[in-house]
Amino acid sequence: QVQLVESGGGLVQAGGSLRLSCAASGFTFSDYAMNWYRQAPGKERELVASISSVGGDTSYADAVKGRFAISRDNAKNTVYLQMNSLNLKDTAMYYCKTNVGSGSWGRGTQVTVSS
Repeated sequence: QVQLVESGGGLVQAGGSLRLSCAASGFTFSDYAMNWYRQAPGKERELVASISSVGGDTSYADAVKGRFAISRDNAKNTVYLQMNSLNLKDTAMYYCKTNVGSGSWGRGTQVTVSS
């Protein structure tokens, strides 16, 4: 059974940093691209960052380019999202997602940025 477990969220001040982790199991992690999404209250869920199966290619939403970095460690079945220079607009629930089948999701980790 596919399982994704996010961690690392919390409350940070604007300008601060957080590193999110997503531990994966139940599938061949190294065969799949991984994604981070986020959803703020009252807004649509949006794709934040993606990384290819071996980590060679990454992509980012315009809102986070230059501030966030996605990476993965296939030996640990874990994908990360380093978030720097956080601002209030980054406040959201962050979700880890695989591209396997119709898509598998974690339950999310909350990131709250305060002023």
